[in-house]
Amino acid sequence: MLREARLRFSQRDLADRLKVTARTVARWERGESACPSLLEPALREILRGPVLAQPANEGRAFTFIDLFAGIGGIRLGFEAAGGSCVFTSEWNDWSQKTYIENFGKDHLLVGDIVPYPAEEVPDHDVLLGGFPCQPFSIAGVSKKNALGRPHGFECTTQGTLFFDVARIIATKRPKAFLLENVKNLVSHDKGNTFLEIMRVLRDELGYEVHHRVIDGQRFVPQHRERIIIVGFREPTGFSWEDLRFPPEKRTLASILHPEDGSEDPEEPYTTGGMAKVHKKYILSDKLWAYLQGYAEKHRAAGNGFGFGLVTEKDVSRTLSARYYKDGSEILVSRGKGKNPRRLTPRECARLMGFPDTFKIPVSDTQAYKQFGNSVVVPVMGEVARIMLPHILALQEQERSGQHALAM
Repeated sequence: MLREARLRFSQRDLADRLKVTARTVARWERGESACPSLLEPALREILRGPVLAQPANEGRAFTFIDLFAGIGGIRLGFEAAGGSCVFTSEWNDWSQKTYIENFGKDHLLVGDIVPYPAEEVPDHDVLLGGFPCQPFSIAGVSKKNALGRPHGFECTTQGTLFFDVARIIATKRPKAFLLENVKNLVSHDKGNTFLEIMRVLRDELGYEVHHRVIDGQRFVPQHRERIIIVGFREPTGFSWEDLRFPPEKRTLASILHPEDGSEDPEEPYTTGGMAKVHKKYILSDKLWAYLQGYAEKHRAAGNGFGFGLVTEKDVSRTLSARYYKDGSEILVSRGKGKNPRRLTPRECARLMGFPDTFKIPVSDTQAYKQFGNSVVVPVMGEVARIMLPHILALQEQERSGQHALAM
């Protein structure tokens, strides 16, 4: 556990979090003394939080804007790298509530970005945008096909929101950007959608662009593949090879409520002295019978549809925004002869890499939607870490250029 923590944090940062000296951490690493077992809960809690990058030096921090912000998952990763958010856009009222509860409202937060003038967006170093993925996701495309509705760029309410990102980049010319979407974006419309996005970013806007599909299970116990598109205004030495992944995959044991009294109860998710998961998260006999029958019906027909039953030793399926309906994609086994249960919203937060300090001020239904639509925070933190030196280098280039002009 110490080794995994050191892959994410510097000796000094880890020492500060554990209330020891950096020299003590160094001795543990060299094997000169053993890391006390009493610190295991603290290490476990640290690893539940976002991957924090080496902070930027004071005075060298960068600014960013947070578009299609959701509940701030991308923001958490870039704040950890030393960034400061100067503008936010999120249209959903419930997501705004969660966002403001956790980040405050010290800058302008607008709802719909479509009518907002690009010229009025504050200057910023980095543009962040998890632009809506429903038009490009497998589930989104299937649903819209069934309803006879357009998808991708033909979807005027969501697909074209990418072009609002493009108009802001064109107007404000940030030093860098990060865009996040579903893996299926690459293959949507036989690859034409992605080619158009790349054409706009590279050819029209003139940015150096890099993309990679990253599976969140490299950081959290959830299979969640998402495409990350990173761009820089000037040529850089950016490389995905600089990514650092934890050496071992985490299992659901790291995010499930232990129910043994080792964590404090958090109403309404856990109750009592042992912090047991509230009974409302246990599936009713009727729902459990329905899900089993539904799975058997499709199994007999040769289909792969069904529920996902997991234990603490497993990695889960992808958490979706529809989890509030029946929780079928991730059901936690409670042992033979017992009905399984849903994850609590706090466990969903942990599954996405949010720290336990993250506040959940909305109903369970809204919380499930929000975390299902969010990003894996440690992935964002790690990408921010490898972007940071190139952002700072472009800042320095800009300063040098301005200084030269002034002379």
